[in-house]
Amino acid sequence: MLVYTSDKPGFLRDVGDNRIADRVLDAMQKSGQGSVSDGERRSWEESLLRMKNVLEDRIVPDDAGIAVEYRIPQTSRRVDLIVSGTDDSGQDVCVIIELKQWSDVTATSKEAIVRTWLGGSDRETTHPSYQAWSYASLLQDFNATVQDDAIRLIPCAYLHNCVDRTGVGDERYSDDLERAPVFLKHDPQKLRAFIARYVKAGDLNRTLYRIEHGRIRPSRDLAASLSDLMRGKRDFLMIDDQKLAYETALEVVSLANAGHKQVLIVEGGPGTGKSVVAINLLVELINRGLTGHYVTPNRAPRQVYQARLTGTLKRSRFDNLFKGSGTYAGADDDEMDALVVDEGHRIKERSQYQKAGTNQTRDIIRAAKASIFFIDEDQQVTWQDAGSIAEIQRWAAQAGATVQRMVLQSQFRCNGSDGYLAWLDQLLGIRPTAQDDLEGVPYHFEVVDAPDELQRRVVELDRAGSKARVVAGYCWDWVSKKTPGVADIEFADAGFAMAWNLDEDEGRYLERAHSIDQVGCIHTVQGLEMDYVGVIIGPDLVVRNGEIVTQPAERAKTDRSLRGYKTLFNTDRAEATARADRIIRNTYRTLMSRGMKGCLVYCTDAETQAWFQARAAEAIAAPAISRVHPEGTDGDNAIFLEAPDVTPADNAVPFVEMTAAAGAFADSPVRQSSPIDSQTWVELPESFNARADHFVMRVVGESMNQRIPNGSLCLFRASPGGTREGKIVLVQHRDIQDPDTGSGLTVKRYHSEKAPADDGEGWRHQRIVLACETTTPGYEDIVFESADEAGDLRVLAEYVATVG
Repeated sequence: MLVYTSDKPGFLRDVGDNRIADRVLDAMQKSGQGSVSDGERRSWEESLLRMKNVLEDRIVPDDAGIAVEYRIPQTSRRVDLIVSGTDDSGQDVCVIIELKQWSDVTATSKEAIVRTWLGGSDRETTHPSYQAWSYASLLQDFNATVQDDAIRLIPCAYLHNCVDRTGVGDERYSDDLERAPVFLKHDPQKLRAFIARYVKAGDLNRTLYRIEHGRIRPSRDLAASLSDLMRGKRDFLMIDDQKLAYETALEVVSLANAGHKQVLIVEGGPGTGKSVVAINLLVELINRGLTGHYVTPNRAPRQVYQARLTGTLKRSRFDNLFKGSGTYAGADDDEMDALVVDEGHRIKERSQYQKAGTNQTRDIIRAAKASIFFIDEDQQVTWQDAGSIAEIQRWAAQAGATVQRMVLQSQFRCNGSDGYLAWLDQLLGIRPTAQDDLEGVPYHFEVVDAPDELQRRVVELDRAGSKARVVAGYCWDWVSKKTPGVADIEFADAGFAMAWNLDEDEGRYLERAHSIDQVGCIHTVQGLEMDYVGVIIGPDLVVRNGEIVTQPAERAKTDRSLRGYKTLFNTDRAEATARADRIIRNTYRTLMSRGMKGCLVYCTDAETQAWFQARAAEAIAAPAISRVHPEGTDGDNAIFLEAPDVTPADNAVPFVEMTAAAGAFADSPVRQSSPIDSQTWVELPESFNARADHFVMRVVGESMNQRIPNGSLCLFRASPGGTREGKIVLVQHRDIQDPDTGSGLTVKRYHSEKAPADDGEGWRHQRIVLACETTTPGYEDIVFESADEAGDLRVLAEYVATVG
C-alpha cells in the first residue's frame, strides 16, 4: 500500500521545508494505518534528510518516483524508501532502501542476525541486508505485476550513522551482503551511484502505481507447502522477528546439546507465523540429524499435515515426528534433543486419555534437552487449557532450565492487518486498544442480515476460488454425530439448516470439499486458516444494554470445553464466571481471526445483531471524509468502468445514481435476466461475486448512518424473493418523498405485521414500517397502517453490503 509518493523534486522540497514527517504521517492516517511514536517520527526526519543528501545530485533523474513507508501486501511490514524508474534497457526498476540509524553493529554466530542498540537496550535483530532482501522477496511473491511485468527489485541498506563496517560487514554475512549491499555514514556518493546504476531514467511514479494496483497473489498456505518443506524446499520466507525466533531457537538447541537444559517461549498472536517457524525448525532439526518432534495439543493441525504429507512420508515416519502433548508421560529425562510445541496455550494438565504423568508441560520440559513453546494465551478456549507462560516458567525453574522469551509481531493473517486484530480485541472486550475503527484497514468485515445470507455468501466465495467456511460457537448439540443426515443448527424462518462437521473428518474439516455444507467449530479450525470465515455468534455471547455478556449455560450439552465450570461455580462463583467469560470471548476471537482476507458475522440474538451491526458501521464509516461524489472520482476506493469495456472476466455490476433511479426502475423493472442498462459499471471487491441481479447505488443521506454512511456505494440484489422481514431494502412509493434526495426511492429497514386474510386464505399486511437507523435527529420512520395505505409500495432490491 502506497503511503507517501512524489517525484524527486517534490520529495526534496518536502524534506527541505521540514514537512516530510507531517506529510508521511498524514498519508498514513488517511490510509487507515494509524499513528506512530515520536521516536519513529524523529527517525523519519533524520533518515529522510540523509536520503535528501543522497538524491540531490542530478545523476538521479528528477522524474524518478519516490515512495516512503510502502506497506508490503498481506503483511504488517513497511519498506522505508523506494526509488523507481527504468534501467538502461528500458526495464522498470525499483531500488528498495532499508534505512537504519544504528551507530554500532556487532556480529553474532546466528545466520543473518546482528546485535545493535534498539528500543533502549542492546539486542539482537535481523541483519539490514537480510531485511531489505526479504522485503523485496515478499513484494515479488505477493504482487503479480512485479512477477508478470518483470519489474526489477534492487534491495540495499543505508546505515547513515554507522562508521565501522567490522560488524555489519563480517564475512559470515557475505551471502546477505551480496544480495543487498550495505552503505554506511560516509558512503552517500556510493549509494547515489548504486541508485543511478539502476535508475537511468525516471517514470513519474508509473511503476509504483502499477505495483499498487497490481493483482495480489494469495499468501502461501502452510499445509499446502508442507510436503515441499519436508523435502528441504524453503517455501516460506521468514522476516524480521520470525527469522530472529528461528535462529534463536536453533541456538537454544545447540546450547542444550552442549549440556544445559533450555526453554524458549515464543509469544505471538494469530497470523504472526508461529506455525511457520515451528515447522521450519522441525525440518532443520531433521537436517542436522537431531531427534525432535513437532508437538500440538490440538489434533486438527496434525490431521491436516498428515493428509498433506501422504505420499511424502510413510505413516510410521509421520507418527514419529508429529506428536500430541500427552506423549511424554513415560519418557526418559532429556530423551529428545528438542521438542517444538505449537499451540502451547492448548496444553492440558493431563488429557482425558492420559493414564500416566503428572503434568504435560512438566513432562515435555523433562523429556527434552531443549523445549520451544509457541504460545498465545488469548487462544485458550477450553476449561482444560493449562498452557501458560507462568506454568512453563514454573516447571522450567524446577527442571533447572535456562528460560528465554521472545515475541512475534509480523502479521500475515487478516491481510497483514494488526489493525483488525486490535479492533477485534477491543470489540470483544479482550483488552482495551487504541484501534477504534477499521477505516483504511485492508480487511473485509461485515455483519450480514440473516444466516441464509451468510451461508450463500460463503458458498459463493468458496466456489470462486477463495477457501471459505461457516463456523459457529458451540451452542447447538451435535445430534448428527450419532444421527447422520439431521441438521444440528436450524433457523426455520430463514430457511437455514446445517449440520456440524462430519465426525469422521475431525481435524480434516478444512481439507474436505463437502465441508462447505457443514459448520465447523473451534475444535476443527483452531491453528488453521482460510481466506474468508463466516461466523455464527450463538447465545453464549450476547449484548445487553450495550455490554457484552457471556452465558456459559447456553453452550451445547455435547460441548466439553466448559466441563469443570459447574464444579468450580459451586465453590468459587467469581473465579468460575471470570474463567468461563474469558474462554467464550477467546473462542469468538479465534473464530473471527481464521480468515486471512475477511470475516462475515451473523448473531442469533436480535439485540446482539443490532449492536454488532452498529459497531461495524461505526468502524467502517469515515465521518471526516465526505464520500458524496456523483461520479465516484473523489473519496471512493471503487473502480468505475465504462459499459463497453466490461468483459465477463470483470467482477463488475451496473452502477445507478440514487437521484436517477426512480425513472430507471419505473421504466424498466430490474430482473435477473435483464440487468439495468447502465453506461457505468463498478468493479466489486474480491469478497463479492458479481451476479446478474446485482447493481451498485450510491446511498445519500443520514437516515441509515448507523449501518450505511452518507454517500456510500452499496451493493443491492434486485427483485429479491422470499421474506423481507428485518432486511434493509430499496423501496419505491408514490407518496414517499425521501428527505435526503427528494425522490420516491428510499433505503430503510423493512418490518411487516401480518394478519390472516379476510377470506381465511393466506395473509395480508396489517402494518408496514420502513425504519430509520440513524444517530442524526429529525428522521422519522415511514409507517403504512394498512395494506390499502401501502398501495403500490414496491420493494425493488435488497441491500447486500457497503462496497465503497
